[in-house]
Amino acid sequence: MTEAGSILIVDDEAVALRNLERVMSKAGYRVTAVQSSEEALTLLEKQEFNLLLTDLRMEKVDGMRLLKTCRELHPDSEVIMITGFASAQTAVDAMKQGAFYYITKPFRLDEVRKVVAEAMEKIRLRNENRSLKQQIEALQDQVKIVTQDDGMLSLLSLARQIAPTDCNVLVVGESGTGKELFARYLHQHSTRNSGPYVAVNCGAFSKDLLANELFGHEKDAFTGAHSQKKGLIETASGGSLFLDEVTEMSPEMQVKLLRVIQEKEVLRLGATQPVKVDIRVIAATNHDLAEAVRSGVLRQDLYFRLNVVTLAIPPLAQRKGDIPLLAQYFLQKYAVQMKKTLNNIAPDVLEILQRYDYPGNVRELENIIARGCAVSSGDRIELAHLSEDMRQQGGITLPGKGETMPTLEQQEKTYIRWVLNELGGNQTAAANALGINRSSLWRKLKGYQDAQ
Repeated sequence: MTEAGSILIVDDEAVALRNLERVMSKAGYRVTAVQSSEEALTLLEKQEFNLLLTDLRMEKVDGMRLLKTCRELHPDSEVIMITGFASAQTAVDAMKQGAFYYITKPFRLDEVRKVVAEAMEKIRLRNENRSLKQQIEALQDQVKIVTQDDGMLSLLSLARQIAPTDCNVLVVGESGTGKELFARYLHQHSTRNSGPYVAVNCGAFSKDLLANELFGHEKDAFTGAHSQKKGLIETASGGSLFLDEVTEMSPEMQVKLLRVIQEKEVLRLGATQPVKVDIRVIAATNHDLAEAVRSGVLRQDLYFRLNVVTLAIPPLAQRKGDIPLLAQYFLQKYAVQMKKTLNNIAPDVLEILQRYDYPGNVRELENIIARGCAVSSGDRIELAHLSEDMRQQGGITLPGKGETMPTLEQQEKTYIRWVLNELGGNQTAAANALGINRSSLWRKLKGYQDAQ
């Protein structure tokens, strides 16, 4: 911060001004020093400084006016007041106007340097927090499907192709594969992206409550209905309606939904006139649809209405090539959210992640990485940061009391041999992957042989 920090110093005493300019410049700040308060006012009107360091008592334009102007024009800037006419009231007034600190003359240069550093640190932290917040908001708002799997890439291509067509879409796949992510992806790439996106989990409500949530009601439609309520279908008009676990709908609700899709209108509970709606329906389920239709769980006519295009998302166990990519993506996401400097995942952790079958799919992998980020105090996720269950699933148990921990040299030896094995024994490629030169790798390998 000291290299980039800019300071405007204002003092009508030449000696004090020179001393402050010298000390602040030596500390690495970019300093503009002026003896005229009128000139300082002009500068503030033209440009922003990180910090205003100003005397209070000056002719024509005093420090309080500079403070007020600086806070109005540049609310992110900090102001430190200096005066030889200190009183409790002037200090209170300055702080009320937003001054960071109040220093009395004669001052010690070390004291000023310390206060300036604290003000600059406050600015740095505020900017850093703002940047982190923007990054988190970007991650939350952005619909990003991370994959390098050929099948998933084909699905994404199909999703982009059908997104602008406004046809109804059925998304199928196991829990945790990312069905809602695909639904939001379709909405974002459609012509409806400026309209609402409304998601409903059909399995989370009873039959009567789901009807009220979806269709709404008129005032006095039932006991306790003190006002009119729009349903979620009506709320989604002009945008997309995502119905998750659509097979959990009762047969009666399925009939009502079919009418909405066919007639493009919704009838609130207690109403006599339907309301026109303009929605695109994206439905999802983790059930076998053929079996659901055959058993009567899902009406065949509704199935045909919803199933204009089907996107079948494969489980994570069938696209293990995505695991390192997803793990790194979640690592970056949670490192930002948790304000940590994590940037890597240990090789033995990645090996366990690759071997695991993920009954909870991508959602489970995300939770594993989130936990690792939460408990890690270093710059990467280590084996110890995985849950005991996860380590056992991976076939690895950490030493307990009385057992010997492997040495760093043993760990390095194991890792180097694993890299060599993965690269078919190619020492040049292994050295590049390890970030060392080939001669260093050769010496390590020779040392392992000599030790046998």
